[in-house]
Amino acid sequence: MDVSFRLRQTRRLTTAVALTLAVGTVGFHLILDEPWFQAFYRSVVTATLAGLDTVPSSNGARALSIALVVAGLTIIAYTGAVIVEIIAGGVLTGVLAERRRERTIEHLRDHFIICGYGRVGRRVAEEFRLSGESYVVLDFHEDAVSAAKEHGDLLIEGNATEDEDLRRAGIERAKGLVAAADSDADNLYIALSARSVRPDMPIVARASDEDAEKKLKLAGADRVVLPYAAAGRTMANLVLKPHVTAFLDAVTTATGPDLHMAEIEVPANCVHAGRTIRDIRVRHETGAIIIALRKRDGTFDTTPEPDVRIDPGDVLVGVGTAEELRLLEDLFAGSGTVGS
Repeated sequence: MDVSFRLRQTRRLTTAVALTLAVGTVGFHLILDEPWFQAFYRSVVTATLAGLDTVPSSNGARALSIALVVAGLTIIAYTGAVIVEIIAGGVLTGVLAERRRERTIEHLRDHFIICGYGRVGRRVAEEFRLSGESYVVLDFHEDAVSAAKEHGDLLIEGNATEDEDLRRAGIERAKGLVAAADSDADNLYIALSARSVRPDMPIVARASDEDAEKKLKLAGADRVVLPYAAAGRTMANLVLKPHVTAFLDAVTTATGPDLHMAEIEVPANCVHAGRTIRDIRVRHETGAIIIALRKRDGTFDTTPEPDVRIDPGDVLVGVGTAEELRLLEDLFAGSGTVGS
């Protein structure tokens, strides 16, 4: 039931209580000639079934006491019915579930925030679910909220353009943010707000055209995706290079059958830092293949040779099965225990 109905129920209860006490106070004052406060006190203890202060001295006062007892019973019964209805209707359980979600979000670390849960946002969430990544959905539209609850997503019902709602989603502890709202203006505000709070956090935003793309990058987005342009490019490649496109789709989608891609940043304490790919024997130790290398200065080596040196801060792009990529991550995790 909606909030307005609950408000009407509350008003009815408040009016009934006030009217009962007012009638009782005036009645006892006139019948028993008691002071106003004494008459009010007698009305309260009678209507709440706490007992009679003293036995009324006249039949009129006794009749009024009986009427107040009946009114009090009616009010208590109605209050009980409302409470049962609230529990049965899920209002109370909904509040408790919301609080549990907020506590879960408060303990999240290295998660992603999806701002906007339309078609693009839901697809992003699906990839995160299949990849086993933690994420929080931030949206306030009714259809988006319903969809997020249906999938069991962690949800903050709020506006991603508001700093306070971003903080409720745990932006200080987040690993990255996706601005997937349908409006370019909203995504622009989201990028500005998120960048002001987290200058170091990766932000990926959606844009409808190239003009919006430029503004989003100025606002702080690291990468901007144009869904229509991306869809057109994919459709063209499916016709021109179907096998290449099918391969890339297989390795970049979480639902791919065997091969996957992963990016691994080399930490400063990695024992293999400063060594070449040949010296590390990556393929022999893990079975995975390094197909690209991003150096600390931002340059990409798309066909790294075996004699290329791996330095701290470099990002490796590897291809392999899930197990091979796990071994590759372990190899560059700092311990260097794989194969030893």
